[in-house]
Amino acid sequence: MKKVIIIVAILGIALSIKSQETSSVISFEKTVHDFGDVKEDGGVVTYSFSFTNKGKQPLVIHNVSASCGCTTPDYTRTPVPAGGKGFVSVSFDPRNRPGNINKTLTVTSNSQQGTDILRITGKVLAKEKTMEDIYPRPMGNIRLKSTNLAFTKVEPNTSKSETLEFINTSALPVTITFDKVPAHLTMKVAPETVQPGATGNIIAVFDASKKKEWGLVSDNVWLVINGDKTNDNRISVSATIEEDYSKWTAEQLAKAPVIEFNETVHDFGQIKKGDKVTNIFVVKNSGKSNLNLRKVSSSCGCTVTQPAKNDIAPGESTTITVTFDSRGRSGRQNQAITVLSNDPKKSQQRLTITANIVD
Repeated sequence: MKKVIIIVAILGIALSIKSQETSSVISFEKTVHDFGDVKEDGGVVTYSFSFTNKGKQPLVIHNVSASCGCTTPDYTRTPVPAGGKGFVSVSFDPRNRPGNINKTLTVTSNSQQGTDILRITGKVLAKEKTMEDIYPRPMGNIRLKSTNLAFTKVEPNTSKSETLEFINTSALPVTITFDKVPAHLTMKVAPETVQPGATGNIIAVFDASKKKEWGLVSDNVWLVINGDKTNDNRISVSATIEEDYSKWTAEQLAKAPVIEFNETVHDFGQIKKGDKVTNIFVVKNSGKSNLNLRKVSSSCGCTVTQPAKNDIAPGESTTITVTFDSRGRSGRQNQAITVLSNDPKKSQQRLTITANIVD
């Protein structure tokens, strides 16, 4: 038995040697390169991994793929003869990528091993932020951190405050008032007068009791800067009005409404361009209290939705009719309908309609 094992081992070694003699073998000088410290604004850095074909047959690199889009690989694209040399080059762009570098390159070739992994490491040193970086949105005599003031979630019948910081970039003091402010928003600036080079805050209060809406709502407010009122001096204010069910007890959840649909995805199949098609989604309340359909909205103007009724008793059903107009469209279409309800576990439900439009 021992003799058999020895013979098998010898044959394995011999076959391995024979394989090396009749194939290409890629051998890199090193497989890991450390760029060290790289400045974020210092430009692209590049390194070339050198290799030798230590086999007996020409070596061909089939592909080099990077672990992310921030690296750009290049490589020897012609066959490398036995004993010849080649390269795999990698370029890394540090812009907007502060922190550690740890990326890989996968090299696929006709070598004996088939696949090799190369790695680049290092650290991107964050650039010092300029005023333009901190306040990227210019508007008249000021620059803002953003032109959107987002309240994220606001519970119904409550108020919430948010601030938006800006800097006075002019040589004169700045005062700001507001135009076309909706009733559910209160806007002011602190301090009332912002000196040159100083910062200020736009303070907004969202009163959800005055906004009889559900889900995502958005408004535009115009800034009047030192009396200058232009269409460009505009910010958007957004909020999502929804209840917070996280504090509900198990007893409350057990008595809650439960929304169910006969289907959440409907495929109209193949339709002709210009056709209108309709589907009726059936909505059922399988819970223990009334289900209220608070809002039904579509992802584009091509769908029209209309609940048959908004208040559904336990065990009852209603319908949502969706009409898709294919005019001006072609190819595969996917459109979404969002249904907001008082189901604490599925207060936002997505329905999808699909179709393949042909001429």
